[in-house]
Amino acid sequence: MTVASPPRIHSGYRAPQVVEERPLRYPDASSRAMMTRRGWWLVLLNFLLPGSAQALAGNRRLGRIGLGATLAMWLTAVLSVLCALLWQSVFLTIATNWVVLVAAQVLLVAYAVLWIVLTVDTLRLVRLVRTGRAARFGIAALAIALLVAASGTAAYAANVVGSARDTLGEIFGESGPAVAPSDGYYNILLLGADSGAGRDSMRFDSISVVSVNAETGAATITGIPRDMPHFPFAEGPMQDRYPDGHQGFSDPTCGWGSGINQLRTEVEVCQDGNALYPDAVGNGSAPAIEATKDAAEGILGVEIPYYVFIDMHGFAALIDALGGVDIDVAERLPEGGGPSYTGQPVDEWATGWIEAGPQHMDGDTAQWYARSRYTTDDFDRMERQRILQQAILAQFTPQTVLTRFQDVASAGADVVQTDLPQSLLPFLVDLALKAKELPVQTIELTPAGGIDEHDPDYAYIKELVRTALHPPTPTATPES
Repeated sequence: MTVASPPRIHSGYRAPQVVEERPLRYPDASSRAMMTRRGWWLVLLNFLLPGSAQALAGNRRLGRIGLGATLAMWLTAVLSVLCALLWQSVFLTIATNWVVLVAAQVLLVAYAVLWIVLTVDTLRLVRLVRTGRAARFGIAALAIALLVAASGTAAYAANVVGSARDTLGEIFGESGPAVAPSDGYYNILLLGADSGAGRDSMRFDSISVVSVNAETGAATITGIPRDMPHFPFAEGPMQDRYPDGHQGFSDPTCGWGSGINQLRTEVEVCQDGNALYPDAVGNGSAPAIEATKDAAEGILGVEIPYYVFIDMHGFAALIDALGGVDIDVAERLPEGGGPSYTGQPVDEWATGWIEAGPQHMDGDTAQWYARSRYTTDDFDRMERQRILQQAILAQFTPQTVLTRFQDVASAGADVVQTDLPQSLLPFLVDLALKAKELPVQTIELTPAGGIDEHDPDYAYIKELVRTALHPPTPTATPES
């Protein structure tokens, strides 16, 4: 007896009940209204939860990849925020690690590419030709707009991470070993000068030492006059050469004065500085900077392992990247290079004026505020430089950095040189955030501070700095 085979069912056939229960996967393609609603939903689901459109209506394997990548991204973002809020030092250590930044950039680029693949596949699943004629253009436009917003954000984040990695590598690429705080402080030599074209005899116009308390983050800035004479050196090659204090040398071909800002001319222009400090360049420094470190140590009586050099030639770009800086100007100051000959009135050579009162300065104006000296003396200029430093510190907020990151990173790489090791950066950033909550103490080694500009009492200066950094503990008054 021959048994008849059951009738074959076409693979495209779906029972009506299945179509009603799972319209996203098995839609009624003959209904334009249903296909249109389905198209809008798939595009929105692809944006809200990438991979969900494939899981519900397409290739489930691709959907699992998209959902897994999305959940991993969200989990990483949540953990990063929690770490930044609860374990800031751990977050900064991870966020400034070169390997981590490379991995983050690769993953963000891969996620942006995955989002493009998922969007294209979603449009395939939508079957635009089956949707309403007016709706099909809207669905396609919405999908493209959401794709640009989503994958563009991921690509931008990857670019920001890459900029951060490149900037950190450029600024902190070469440095000496990390050292422990000295007597409870990290002391950093802060130098400012203009290394623009034609400045072969560049001198450090701004010299100060920032002392940061290793526990509280409290910062003290000690300004050193650039012409401070006959200063002592800390132990090292310059002290061997000048055991009784720095002396000038008069020579028609190449000479220098006894002031501290003459050290670059002496060490790098008139002499072979690499013979004095053979390890300087390899540790991300320079012979003149190392000589200035030894001088600042000898003057202040503190250990200074690191320096930060601010190139005034590009300083304006950093201020502009921050969106400007707010300064309360004490007196009207001229902008310009000074008189071309003795006795020329200020109004004839000044290219502009910085008016007294509250001012929001762009980079060029802030630079002239720090430089202007022809109607004031060097000590007044030192005070203005310190005011500008504090204003930048106050306005250098995480919000400002995030919103203007690309500009700040680009300007920072061009403006800043340092021998600070990158491994120390998270700890110093954490201290900087603490310092923002505390007033900045300043010490000016000027006549107003009781310092003779022509014959400084260096023993008194050391005691002044020591007392400022380590104030005596008040003793309780005994009851009668």
